[in-house]
Amino acid sequence: MSQKICVARIGAPHGVRGEVRLWTFTEDPLAVLHYGPLTTRDGSRAFEVTKARQAKDHLVATIKGVADRTAAEKLNRLELYIARDQLPEPDDDEYYHADLIGLAAETAAGEPLGRVLAIHNFGAGDIIEIAPPSGSTMLLPFTNAVVPTIDIKNGRVVIELPAEIEGDDDAASDENEDVAERSSRRPGERRDP
Repeated sequence: MSQKICVARIGAPHGVRGEVRLWTFTEDPLAVLHYGPLTTRDGSRAFEVTKARQAKDHLVATIKGVADRTAAEKLNRLELYIARDQLPEPDDDEYYHADLIGLAAETAAGEPLGRVLAIHNFGAGDIIEIAPPSGSTMLLPFTNAVVPTIDIKNGRVVIELPAEIEGDDDAASDENEDVAERSSRRPGERRDP
């Protein structure tokens, strides 16, 4: 079975005639009109976008069979997918975010950090999520400074950890000493400079 790629997410209804707000994740937002039926992740439901027009930061779309606001409301937050093989092959210096999932993440020195779990965008830019062999996942800015190398052919991404992530032991030690000193004083006790 071909890998599924999320190409759009349906938002709230637009008006009373069944139109919906549609956020697309394609380079050309109107490309959703040309992929044919879009499905849910599990493939159990299919939707065809029959018309779409640009709005501020999304499309206003008509979905076949959705004729009123009530039907449109039932689709709110639904993600729409296509098979990966329906997308055009990227150029040599391009990639799809989905192609990064599962790649090894390592430092520039080749030290393993884990695997790419996901690429997110919560509104302030793309975030790469790295799952280490144990412990909590790391959420890092998906920028050229933090992810300078994407090597799909060899199955890896290189991560330059920001200083805040690597940890500054001296600063942390000084802060811990300061907290310990403050907590050992009695209320009202002055600290000598």
